[in-house]
Amino acid sequence: MIFLDTNVLIYASVPESPFHRWSVETIVRQVAGDGAMINPVVLAEICVGAARPETASDTIRSWGIEIVDLPAACAESCARAYNAFRAARKKTKGPATPGTPLPDFFIGAHADVLRIPLATADVGRYRAYFPNLKLLTPPKT
Repeated sequence: MIFLDTNVLIYASVPESPFHRWSVETIVRQVAGDGAMINPVVLAEICVGAARPETASDTIRSWGIEIVDLPAACAESCARAYNAFRAARKKTKGPATPGTPLPDFFIGAHADVLRIPLATADVGRYRAYFPNLKLLTPPKT
């Protein structure tokens, strides 16, 4: 099983994307193999950009991707990583961060708690704040 980040689904849906082929191949390979999943956080991000949000979950399921609930066990991992992110941002005098965790932290925590790889084209936060998380990323161009 592999966890799919939101950007993998978006790139798979946009033929002009530089990561379109990688995203489609990743989804197809995983669905045919051990399986692919997302959680409600990823689904919500997809729905925000969807022309018809009410059909997004049906479309994702039609691709063979499972949508699984976010377990409470993710809360501590998410909070720990997000607090580290906020502290680092404050230390570097970067932009202020919201008081509640950003979606990437829920996604990273979920994959981390399940101990499954995360497919993503956006590795920065995941590598920095979930160092034990195995990432599947597009080849470097």
